[in-house]
Amino acid sequence: MSPAAEPPSAPAGPARGPRPRRPVLARAALVAAGALVIAVVLAFLLLPIIALVTYQPLSELFGGLDAQVTIDAITVSLKTNAVAFGITILLGTPFAYILARHQFPGRTVVITLVELPLVMPPAVAGLGLLAAFGRLGLLGSGLQVLGIDLAFTQAAVVLAILFVAGPFYLRGAIGAFEAVDQDVLDVAGTLGAGPIRRMLRVGVPLASAGLGAAAGVSFARGMGEFGATILFAGSFQGVTQTLPLAVYDLFDANLDQAVAIGVLLLFVSAAILLASKLILRSWTNWTSTSSSRGAGSISAPG
Repeated sequence: MSPAAEPPSAPAGPARGPRPRRPVLARAALVAAGALVIAVVLAFLLLPIIALVTYQPLSELFGGLDAQVTIDAITVSLKTNAVAFGITILLGTPFAYILARHQFPGRTVVITLVELPLVMPPAVAGLGLLAAFGRLGLLGSGLQVLGIDLAFTQAAVVLAILFVAGPFYLRGAIGAFEAVDQDVLDVAGTLGAGPIRRMLRVGVPLASAGLGAAAGVSFARGMGEFGATILFAGSFQGVTQTLPLAVYDLFDANLDQAVAIGVLLLFVSAAILLASKLILRSWTNWTSTSSSRGAGSISAPG
């Protein structure tokens, strides 16, 4: 009996050495480069803000907000921006919905006209408003007949904010409504919901995240509006002087007080952006959890 044949041994492969370190080093270099870019950009953006906040002690900073000029500027800013914001939401929401959900000849031109104030220099926007609504402007004589004088009044401040800040909401709202699934709107229509009910009960809730973000940016832009306002409305304390205009007027007279108002504007803008993000997050969670309950609420004809 022959001895059992041993199984052939597997051929010896090439000896395995240490794994090359080049991919690890390349990845580390890429991470370091990315971190450096982020650090440089953040440093550039934060340095002026830090310098503004730390320009003077907090006691002097808050003390500069007690002056009458600051109180008047806060009052004018809040009043005019609240009016402009309400008009923007009331008229801008259906305007954006119509442009987003309907195709018609000249739609691209209309959207371009909406976007034009976004890139127009603020000083040119102020000149345009003055040429349109001023006493010697395009509509000036007709307004004079009606006893209306808009230039250099609080109404002029509202118009300047509407013209400069309103398009920020319009463009964001158009994008938000374009992202709404058309099938959902069609289902609402088959359940008997009319166009207005489809917009209010389906379109607006589903686009609420984008609408809220656009509204926050628009309001913050309105609070910081300067160029169009000073040319069309002037800078009269207690009448048309908003917070940015007060900063400009106090720059030479009282720099500490101007810095105090600037810091106030900075905090207001940051608070608006943060609040809009928090509200958006809660709205998004609400719409995602209540989407299954929406079919019953849109079935009534509208």
